[in-house]
Amino acid sequence: MNLQKRTPRQATAEARPVRRAGLALAAASLLVVGGTACESDGATPAGDAAPAASASTEPGDQTASPSGARSPDAEEDGTATSGEGDGPGKSSPDRTEKLVDGSEARITEVGEQHYVAKIVSKGAVVATLETDGHDAGLNANGMFVALTLGGDLASWMGNDHQGPGTFALEGGWKAKVTKVGELRYRAQITGHDGVAGTLETDGHDTGLDANGVYIVLSNGGVISSHK
Repeated sequence: MNLQKRTPRQATAEARPVRRAGLALAAASLLVVGGTACESDGATPAGDAAPAASASTEPGDQTASPSGARSPDAEEDGTATSGEGDGPGKSSPDRTEKLVDGSEARITEVGEQHYVAKIVSKGAVVATLETDGHDAGLNANGMFVALTLGGDLASWMGNDHQGPGTFALEGGWKAKVTKVGELRYRAQITGHDGVAGTLETDGHDTGLDANGVYIVLSNGGVISSHK
């Protein structure tokens, strides 16, 4: 057997890759130990290193929501998380009613003579009515919705008049509509016994239950009634 004698320079050159591999392995070990130490502050059990690929750096891959944020799906389908919903302490409405345009109103009693009605169209909440010491009304693109202090709700289309002016309403009522400011109208409701009530918009629509006749006045001066 012939043994080839290596020069000292050849032996040193061949030994260098082994030394570099050892250094790389040592560096990798330090990185793993450092990662484990960071994760231990987040209550990771001793000896259980967190997976290296647990956090994604790709945009859109993060699924966690900011603290207290509500997901879009919860608002669209009416599903509520803890402490949220159609009313304080409630996760679902007391009842749901169909409206004349095919949408629906989700009505919740949140207190004495205090009701909230969420108007839902195609799975999304498009408007909210709330009675808090007074009736409420809404002109939703030609569909009128009224919500009373007792929680009764009515919806209808048409039978509307553009103020200012004096107009005959359902049930023998009359309304004298005047403009008192930008997006602010006042309607004086009169009957056989004189003035029965006054509606006034102050940046939002309003409504009234006049002995079973529902009246809505919009902030654009449109008034309509329904019996």
